[in-house]
Amino acid sequence: MKLKETIVLEQLDSQKRLSDALISQFESIPSRKGIKKAIQKGLVKINGKIATTGIYVTGGETVELFFRSGKKDQKGYKLKLEVLFEDEFLAIINKPSGIVVSGNQKRTIRNALINEIKSSNELDNLRRPEPVHRLDYATSGLLIVAKTHNTMTKLNQMFEARQIQKTYVAIVFGDIAESGEIDEQIKSKTAVTKFKKLKTIPSDKYANLSLVELQPTTGRKHQLRIHLEGIGHPIIGDHKYPGQYKSQTIKGLHLHASNLSFKHPVTDEEISIEAELPKKFAKWI
Repeated sequence: MKLKETIVLEQLDSQKRLSDALISQFESIPSRKGIKKAIQKGLVKINGKIATTGIYVTGGETVELFFRSGKKDQKGYKLKLEVLFEDEFLAIINKPSGIVVSGNQKRTIRNALINEIKSSNELDNLRRPEPVHRLDYATSGLLIVAKTHNTMTKLNQMFEARQIQKTYVAIVFGDIAESGEIDEQIKSKTAVTKFKKLKTIPSDKYANLSLVELQPTTGRKHQLRIHLEGIGHPIIGDHKYPGQYKSQTIKGLHLHASNLSFKHPVTDEEISIEAELPKKFAKWI
């Protein structure tokens, strides 16, 4: 354990339970619930001895708060990841295509994170960094990773409340409309995608392709791929949802999670991250 904070309690009018006396005393754990949890984990010492939740204090006691250094799981997968943002609470990486986020195999982003993301020094640190959402195996781009239990909970709530704005870029077959909204259910559930054409790309083989920006306002599995196929503009390299382009020989799904915007769940900082397009996009653009 490593020492994080030390305080000396002020004199009290009457004795108090330690967890009550420590409310708002430590900068890193202001709440009674957090203090109680730290005491139960053996991370609080009073006058040099490990504290318990049943201790009462009268003031003048020296109280120390410790944290445990997060140890990395050595059973990770070695994969160099581009980390675009990182603090004690979360990280944002640029996921390469061709690898799953998690699953029952060794070669996953989740297993690579333990070698690429630093352990948090917060008391509620996760044993290993955890992806908060998913990107398809073939999709590249921005992925949020939680480093503490509290951050994981808050980010999940933010995704549920649609407080995290995700923007994707794709290359699709055909000359798509300038902009629009696709509102078509997926497996009887509401699914909405907004799109805006960024560029029309002439093609000798396919007449026209389009570089398009996509903003899903719901998060159904394969939503963008299904919606674009549904309006006759499937993503190039998509052999699962190819529409009328079943005979295409293009390799690699050209779908990239390019932008993330949200308010940091702990610091309230406005986060806006952009990931450059993969090299395979350059061939067409």
